[in-house]
Amino acid sequence: MPQTNNHIDYVEFAAGDIAAFKTFYAAAFGWTFQDWGPDYASFQGAGIDGGVRGGEEAKPGSTLVILYADDLEASEKSVVAAGGEVTERHEFPGGRRFHFRDPVGNVLAVWTKAE
Repeated sequence: MPQTNNHIDYVEFAAGDIAAFKTFYAAAFGWTFQDWGPDYASFQGAGIDGGVRGGEEAKPGSTLVILYADDLEASEKSVVAAGGEVTERHEFPGGRRFHFRDPVGNVLAVWTKAE
């Protein structure tokens, strides 16, 4: 992806168990990974470039990354099937979303436009 001034360019997560992080996001969202040593991997296929730092425990609530889904229900099923835990659901003007905790403790959300 080309870099654009003042736009989000990269998202970085912490994961005490980097293998569990990679397994979950590959299964739930189809992300692919490139290892850069034993404690770091970059990911592709998420709509933005990013990475994961291994050996550092995630701290829920520090940053909320929100993904988009055309089919929110299908995405929620994928998250649960991959080992994630749905923690809340919201409706808001223009859309709906759910929050989830991944197997290593990161909290994210997935939203879709209102039908």
